[in-house]
Amino acid sequence: MTQQLVVGTLVGNPRPGSRTLNAALALRDAVGRAVGQDVSGGPVVDAAELAAEVFAAGSTAVREALESLATADVLIVASPTYKATYTGLLKAVLDQAPGGWLKGRVALPLLVAASDKHALAVELHLKPLLAELGGSVPGRGIFVNEAELGTALDDHLRDAGWFTTPVGAAR
Repeated sequence: MTQQLVVGTLVGNPRPGSRTLNAALALRDAVGRAVGQDVSGGPVVDAAELAAEVFAAGSTAVREALESLATADVLIVASPTYKATYTGLLKAVLDQAPGGWLKGRVALPLLVAASDKHALAVELHLKPLLAELGGSVPGRGIFVNEAELGTALDDHLRDAGWFTTPVGAAR
């Protein structure tokens, strides 16, 4: 029997229930289709819901959220593009992760932006942050233009080198 893949999702948009969250969940579903499993049960952390706790003395909310995400085999880390990089909220949450937090896990970076001119930000900023935390990032980061939101992200995964066989093909 194949072990169930756990895919976690961390979204650094300061707006709760954002389009970035929806894109991250769509990417999670695309990962599930690519591996032929339902991965919808993994932990989901919308950092906007933690914003008040990020710098609150004695708060354990961020630590608990990071601990839940540490149960994932694959972690999607998503952010809108702010000032040509990821959000400060995402950075503040990840700054509280212990060293090597992502060791032994695959990290899949996702940035959403209004303009294609920010497409390299995922490679230049978010991917190195996840690698610094110990994550394995075997493919290119995923960049999605806001105009593409609501479309299937399967092609983005393949184009970024995450899967060598087409989704649904025999493995």
